[in-house]
Amino acid sequence: GPTRKMPLTASAMDFFQLFVPDNVLKNMVVQTNMYAKKYQERFGSDDAWIDVTLTEMKAFLGYMISTSIHHCESVLSIWSSGFYSNKSIALIMTQARFEKILKYFHIVAFRSSQTTHGLYKIQPFLDSLQNGFDSAFRPSQAQVLHEPLIDEDPVFIATCTERELRKRKKRKFSLWVRQCSSTGFICQIYVHLKEGSGADGLDALKNKPQLHSMVAKSLCQNASGKNYIIFTGPSITSLNLFEEFEKQGIYCCGLLSARKSDCTGLPPSMLNNPETPQSRGQYRIRMKGNMSLICWYNKGHFRFLTNAYSPLQQGVIIKRKSGEIPCPLAVEAFAAHLSYICKYDDKYSKYFISHKPNKTWQQVFWFAISIAINNAYILYKMSEAYHVTRYSRAQFGERLVKELLGLEDTSPSH
Repeated sequence: GPTRKMPLTASAMDFFQLFVPDNVLKNMVVQTNMYAKKYQERFGSDDAWIDVTLTEMKAFLGYMISTSIHHCESVLSIWSSGFYSNKSIALIMTQARFEKILKYFHIVAFRSSQTTHGLYKIQPFLDSLQNGFDSAFRPSQAQVLHEPLIDEDPVFIATCTERELRKRKKRKFSLWVRQCSSTGFICQIYVHLKEGSGADGLDALKNKPQLHSMVAKSLCQNASGKNYIIFTGPSITSLNLFEEFEKQGIYCCGLLSARKSDCTGLPPSMLNNPETPQSRGQYRIRMKGNMSLICWYNKGHFRFLTNAYSPLQQGVIIKRKSGEIPCPLAVEAFAAHLSYICKYDDKYSKYFISHKPNKTWQQVFWFAISIAINNAYILYKMSEAYHVTRYSRAQFGERLVKELLGLEDTSPSH
């Protein structure tokens, strides 16, 4: 849960600023003004540009965040006269001024000579965000590694043609998270850049175990020695990775797939389906030290690799139609945590900022801001302030937008 007690009067802005404090916003102001100056020195002066202020930067973020609540087609539709217009907030800043800030917006204006990292324009912000996540929240023992649903607005996917889908630019990165499966709080973000097109690109690496092993190690670098139980999908699950994690005091439970997983070191007899017909709930087990490989049958064969649960401990899967199906405890635990993440995706993927910039670092930035808002709401729901105001996720977002735009009184409460 939260590591600090927030006052009863804490606002949406107070929770958001646990992760994006004023010093981070002030840095955005400085870097944006520096980039505007550099740009104009190179391409000619821009008489319409005036240096951005902290108040304007907050309003700029507020406009972007409003697209996560109202799902407008474009952030510029706020100022239009159409269906997506939002007259209640459109008067705070003109569209022309907003577009100027959007043109010059930067987090790192200059590339240092030592920089080789592709995300150098956003890395300081991601580091600051990570520090905020670490200091504001203590996760439960059970956590999960996965890719959250951030691809596209489901309404767009449902209405567009295949040709329109192909024309959409593919993201040049994948975003993975380590998430507390008791609350949905995202503890750590890892961004993997697409290195290039062709054989070495991200798409080619999609099923390669070395990529997913690297992702898992990066997400768990702060988890050593804490006895966490990490749940993983088939692309990450592997005997070598789980044994390496066990030496660091991290325990695992993962679903195996002969097609997607690295099955090195696992007995082939357990990876092949038996010829004799199986009844639901039957399972076979092979062990090596603390590691168990479980093959469980339920309208198909499911394989699990774990060193976090004893295979002798019994559990049960409850289905509405078929009732209780016996299984090892590891299978029951995996199903419970997986269903929680599906629920989180269903709830919060609707709240990602709709703005789709072309630049990769900006796409990562808006996804990271979306995650920060969702984490802020989770902390708010676990605080005493929630029992006073009881905002829904959409109401919390609306309050945050109004506070960033200066439409609500947000006098310091702590």
